[in-house]
Amino acid sequence: MPGRLTPRRPRQNLRSARRPGRLRTAALGTALLTVLVPTLSACGGDASSAGGSATLKWASSYFPTHWDPVVSGSGAQFRELSLVYASLTRTDADGKAVPDLAKSWEYNAKGDQVTFHLRPGLKFSDGEPVDAAAVKAAVERAQKQKNSALFGDLTSIKTVDANGLDAVIHLSQVDYQIPQLLGERVLQIASPKAAKSPDTLDQGPVGAGPFIVSQLVPGTKAVLKKNPDYWDAKDIHIDNVELTSAPDAATVVSGLQTGVYNFADIAPSQAEAAKKAGLDVFVQPGFNANNISLNVNKAPFDNDKVVDAVRYAINRQEFVDKLTFGYGSATNQPFPKGYVAYDPQSENDYAYDPARSKKLLSEAGYRAGDLKLNLVIPAEDPQAEIVQAQLAKVGITVTIKIDKNWATPFFAKDLTFSLYGTTGRDSAAQTLTAHFGPNGPLNLSSPYEPAGFEAAIAKVRQTPLDSPDYAKVLRAATRAGLQSKALVFTYSSPNLIAKSKSISALPKNPAHIDWTGVTVTGGN
Repeated sequence: MPGRLTPRRPRQNLRSARRPGRLRTAALGTALLTVLVPTLSACGGDASSAGGSATLKWASSYFPTHWDPVVSGSGAQFRELSLVYASLTRTDADGKAVPDLAKSWEYNAKGDQVTFHLRPGLKFSDGEPVDAAAVKAAVERAQKQKNSALFGDLTSIKTVDANGLDAVIHLSQVDYQIPQLLGERVLQIASPKAAKSPDTLDQGPVGAGPFIVSQLVPGTKAVLKKNPDYWDAKDIHIDNVELTSAPDAATVVSGLQTGVYNFADIAPSQAEAAKKAGLDVFVQPGFNANNISLNVNKAPFDNDKVVDAVRYAINRQEFVDKLTFGYGSATNQPFPKGYVAYDPQSENDYAYDPARSKKLLSEAGYRAGDLKLNLVIPAEDPQAEIVQAQLAKVGITVTIKIDKNWATPFFAKDLTFSLYGTTGRDSAAQTLTAHFGPNGPLNLSSPYEPAGFEAAIAKVRQTPLDSPDYAKVLRAATRAGLQSKALVFTYSSPNLIAKSKSISALPKNPAHIDWTGVTVTGGN
């Protein structure tokens, strides 16, 4: 089954971190015992006291609950984990896979085997070699570890052969998405020696990324130093990182003003205040998209007319106007406009039409007030209130139910009606499969899938990324997926970051924070 797309945590009173499905993890409730992590870094002392050094002071609303990348897996936390862990590939400004630990790769003629050639001489921060054996161990651990959040993303991979610096990946099907898939989100590679004890790795991360953790207070703070052995260390100009779990959202901007932080992810509601405070607001492209999840295996959504009535009752622009402060956009699909997988042919499907919605309900045998639904979500969320109000206008009564253990029934497909939102995947095919596939974690109606989707997504995997037909084939798969009656997409919003002017511009890599070439100078 496709990998779980971990919901991100709430970050302002009624808003669940731009995504209703992001679970609030009780990280701050864990023991605040400081964990000292041994490193091979030649630098000593605390990052905050290193005289004259360039220090990034990041207030994060997504402070990692887990530092084992197999467990953390997805959601927004991969951005923080990428400080420590590198991957075979990474994503450029166009959303394409480019070399990272692997300097190059090629497929066999059939397309069911891909060989990644790793850079020579690389080491993890514990001194272990970065080689094909480490790649093999990372893939197998992601597939087999009991608490892995990634096993479903790797179903195309049968086996991995380790030949020195060449990792030969044998596939169960032709799949040209693998270089796109095995980037920061899905396969951040840990030292195999450290990963023999996943619980220890979770508290003492060991990777081959641009920084090394020297101090970790679970759920609260991590102090990192530049990794001199990182393959691209010459282009990393930050010496130290202080990663802190963000306090109440209302205090983040003032913390940036006073220099407590110089970098923070913010909600759209904070953007104007940040600008007025003289801070830079960086609008980072992303794959964020919210949806209303329906279970067509349960009444009343086993009636197609009821499903379509909900579709036509939704005014997407209201979500944008009330929740994104001008930064978001209405959407009926899981990709932003302009992205290669976005299907223009589908953008006007099921436009807001409350009169048509009422007619469909009547045809389904429901009078105004007859249909009563429970909308189950993990925390208070204004999106739920908008859905409640919009459906009330067509005669559907919605009661909002809060279930802090929402994830269990959601992923077990036991709920009838809920909300979700994700950060997507670098592989568009994997994003589509997660939403629309018969075993997709975001498909509340599993094993249902829309007619024609299986063949359409298979054709995507069989099409090389550089094929002139790739965009057309991919959009056709999006179009097939959007026939699903299990999801009603509402709006999308970019990631917003406020930073002091002491930090230079960041590369606009979709959904990723890339520190290559970024500088930090004196002052705020």
